[in-house]
Amino acid sequence: MKRLSRRALRLDSWLDNAVYATGQKLRAAIEWGSDFSHRFQAAGWRRLLVELGCEALTVGTAGLIVGLMLAQPIMKQIGDDWLRRADIAVTFQDRYGDVIGQRGIRSNDSVALADMPDYVVKAVLATEDRRFYDHFGIDIIGTIRALTVNSQSNGVVQGGSSITQQLAKNLFLSNQRTLERKIREAYLALWLEGHLSKDEILKLYLDRAYMGGGAFGIEAAAQYYFGKSVRDVSLAEAAMLAGLFKAPTKYAPTNNLAAARGRANQVLSNLVDAGFMTEGQVSGARRNPATPVDRAREKAPDYYLDWAYGEIADMADDGELGDDSVFVVRTALDPAIQSAAENALESTLRQYGNDYNAHQGAIVIMDTDGSVRAMVGGRDYSQSQFNRATDALRQPGSSFKPFVYTTALMNGFTPKSIVVDSPVCIKNWCPQNFGHSFSGPVTLTQAITRSINVIPVKISLALSKNAVDGRRMIIDTAHTMGIELDLKESWALPIGVEAVDLLEMTGAYGVFASGGHKAPPHAASEIRTARGDLLYRFDEAKETPVVIDPKIIADMNGMLNSVVENGTAKRAQLPGIKVAGKTGTTNSYRDAWFMGFTGNFVGGVWYGNDNFQPSNKMTGGSLPAMTWQQVMTVAHEGVELRPIPGVPPFPPDPAPKKDEAPPEGAGDPPTAPPVPQALTRNATQVLRDIAAMIDGASAASSPPSGKSAALPRRSIIE
Repeated sequence: MKRLSRRALRLDSWLDNAVYATGQKLRAAIEWGSDFSHRFQAAGWRRLLVELGCEALTVGTAGLIVGLMLAQPIMKQIGDDWLRRADIAVTFQDRYGDVIGQRGIRSNDSVALADMPDYVVKAVLATEDRRFYDHFGIDIIGTIRALTVNSQSNGVVQGGSSITQQLAKNLFLSNQRTLERKIREAYLALWLEGHLSKDEILKLYLDRAYMGGGAFGIEAAAQYYFGKSVRDVSLAEAAMLAGLFKAPTKYAPTNNLAAARGRANQVLSNLVDAGFMTEGQVSGARRNPATPVDRAREKAPDYYLDWAYGEIADMADDGELGDDSVFVVRTALDPAIQSAAENALESTLRQYGNDYNAHQGAIVIMDTDGSVRAMVGGRDYSQSQFNRATDALRQPGSSFKPFVYTTALMNGFTPKSIVVDSPVCIKNWCPQNFGHSFSGPVTLTQAITRSINVIPVKISLALSKNAVDGRRMIIDTAHTMGIELDLKESWALPIGVEAVDLLEMTGAYGVFASGGHKAPPHAASEIRTARGDLLYRFDEAKETPVVIDPKIIADMNGMLNSVVENGTAKRAQLPGIKVAGKTGTTNSYRDAWFMGFTGNFVGGVWYGNDNFQPSNKMTGGSLPAMTWQQVMTVAHEGVELRPIPGVPPFPPDPAPKKDEAPPEGAGDPPTAPPVPQALTRNATQVLRDIAAMIDGASAASSPPSGKSAALPRRSIIE
C-alpha cells in the first residue's frame, strides 16, 4: 500500500507540474504573439483602412458562400453532353420541299478560327473584351472601368461582362437581368475557362451569338448580310458584324443601315484605341462603309422557324434523333397560308389599329391533326423577335368557355339542357353579364351562342358538390385537350381569366375539329440527316389518340357552329363552308380572340398590346374574326372540303333540269357559292402581290385616322 501510495503521489506531482508548465508555455506564447501583433498595430487613418479591409473580407467571404449556394442548381444541370446538345444545324423546308430558312450552327463545317481574317477577330475583341486572353473568365479591370464610365455617364454605356460570361449566358442562361443570374453567369464562366481553351471559348462565342435576321454565329451573319463567307469580308464589313454582338436587332443593317454604319465606325475606333490597328489602317473602311445585300423582297417565316427550331432542339436533347447534329426538316408550313396570315395581320392593324388602339397580334393556322400550316408571332420580326403566338400568356376570355361546356356534356348535360341565367355569387364575387341584365332560362346552345357569363359559372357549381371540384374538372378537360400550362382554380376560371398562349389554345380546339382526337401542334412532318436518312416521320394514326368522346364533340361542334351563324362570330363566316368557333374578349378590352375551325383547318387569332394597355372596345367578333375569315378564305382555295364532325355541310345547289330556264327574276341562290378552284401557286402569289400593292396605295392615299371610317364595333363584351 505504501508503494502504491508513493506512485500515486508521483503521478499527481507529475500531472501538476505538466499542467503548470504547459500553462506557463501557453502564457508565454500568447504574450509573444501579443507582442508580435503589436508591431502591426495601426493607428489613425491606417487603423480605419485595416478595419474596412477586415469588414470587406468578412462580407466577401459571406458573399462567396451565398454565391456558391446560388450556383449549385445551375452547375448540376451541366451534363457531359452540354456542348453537343446546342450544336445542331437545321435546314427547313415547307410542305412542298422548298427551302424556307436555316437555324442553328453547322459544327462539322464551320469556319475555323484560324481561317477568319485577323481583323475580324480583333474587331470583336476590341469591342467586346480587349483583355480576353489575359483574364480568367471574369475581367475585373474591365468591370471596374465599365462601372466608372457608366457612373460618369449616368447610364449604361459600357458592359462589364467578358466574352466568357456572355458565352455562359448564351449557352445556359436567359437574358433576365437579376443578381442571381449574374452570379450564376460568373461561376459558369469560371467553369468554361477550366474546361476549354481561350481559342475554343472565342470560337464558340463567334458561332453561338445571335446576330439578327435569324442568323446565329458570325459565319451565318456574313452569309446573310453580305452574301459571302466570313473568310472573305472586308474590314468595313467585319466592323459592321462586330457591332452586332451588342444589340443585333438595333444595329442590323437590314433594319437600320445608318445605325449599323455608326456602330461600325465605333468598332473601328475601338480597334485604334485598343492598339490593334492604326488610324491609317482603318481610314479606308471609314470612307467606304459596308453595304449589305438587298433583302427587301426576301421574307422568311422567322417566327415559325424559331418555334420549329425549338421543337427540333428538344427532340435532339431527348435523344430522339440519335447522334447526328445536322438535319433537314420538312415542315407543314404552307407558303400561301403563311403569306395570307402575315398580310392579313399587317393590313388589319394598318387600317384599324389606331382606331381600336391595338398594335400587336398573332395568328396560328393548323391542320386538324396539329400540323401547323402558318404562324405569325407579331407584326414585325425585325423589330421584335418575341413570339406572341407561343410565348405570350394572355387571358382568353370567353374563348375558354368551350372547355366548360365540354365538361358539362361529359357529365350529363346536353345542348338543350336548361340553365337559369340569374344572379349568382361565390363568396363576395358576383359575375355579371354585359349590361348587368339576365335572360332567365336558356339552353346551353343559347348560352354559348350569346356568350353569357353567368351560365359557365353556374355549370362549374353544378358539376360537383362544391365549386372547387367543378373547377378542377374543367381544368382536367382543358389539360386533356391540349392546354399544358398550369391553370389556377380561381373563381373566375370558367369565364377565361387564367392566362394561356395562342398555340396551345389552337391545339386544344383541334380536338373539336378532329372529332375528339388529340391534336398536338407540331412543325416537323419529316426529319432527315444531311445524308438523307429518315429519322422521323409524323404518323397521324399513332400520334393523335381519341381523348374526348366523339358524340360529345359532335354536340359541342353544333353549339360552336351556332356561335358563328347566330352569335358573336358572324364575321368569321366563309361562303359555302361550315365554320364553328368562339370569340373572346377580356376585362377592359385588353385581349380579343377568335378561335375557329372548319373540317379542314383550325385557326386562332389574337389582338392586343404588349404593355397590356386596353384597346378601344375591340371584341373578338371584330378584328380577330375578320382576320380569321381572310386567312381561311385563302387556306380553303382548291382544297377538298371536309365536314365538321357532327355538323352537316351546306346542301349543294340544286341543278336546273335540262333545257329548263331559271325562274324569271331569280337572283343568286340562297346558299353561298362554292369555293372556286385554286390557281397555281405562282399565279396565286402574283395576284396576292398585286393586292398588297393596291392595299399599300390605298393606305397611303387614305384620309387621316381621325377621319377614317372605323370598322363598326360590337356592343357586347364576351
